[in-house]
Amino acid sequence: MVTHQTIGEHDEILNAEDLAALRENLHEQLLFRREQLRQFATARRADDRRVREDAAQVEVGVKLAASARMVLADVEEALSRMDSGTYGVCHLCRRPVERHRLLIVPQARYCGRCQQVREAGR
Repeated sequence: MVTHQTIGEHDEILNAEDLAALRENLHEQLLFRREQLRQFATARRADDRRVREDAAQVEVGVKLAASARMVLADVEEALSRMDSGTYGVCHLCRRPVERHRLLIVPQARYCGRCQQVREAGR
């Protein structure tokens, strides 16, 4: 497991306390998203019983559930990267992801520069 990781252009250090806090944050997100998906599934079954359900509400629920599944997958992958020692390394340029970025988005896969390039390409 990674205990220290050099982060960012200014040699900011992602220390053991940072990693512990990030792991806790990711774990909380994991539990929240699993519960959210369970609630969506329960609501969906109730919605199926209502013949006159508003189609827009169903569509919003479907999109929210899809988003929750995506975030859950990102969180699970971030926890896996922590376990394998590759957490905090950009998937594209292989440089460290900035500490401040990870503290805001703990499941970030890309450094700020590579994220901007990806978004500009969309």
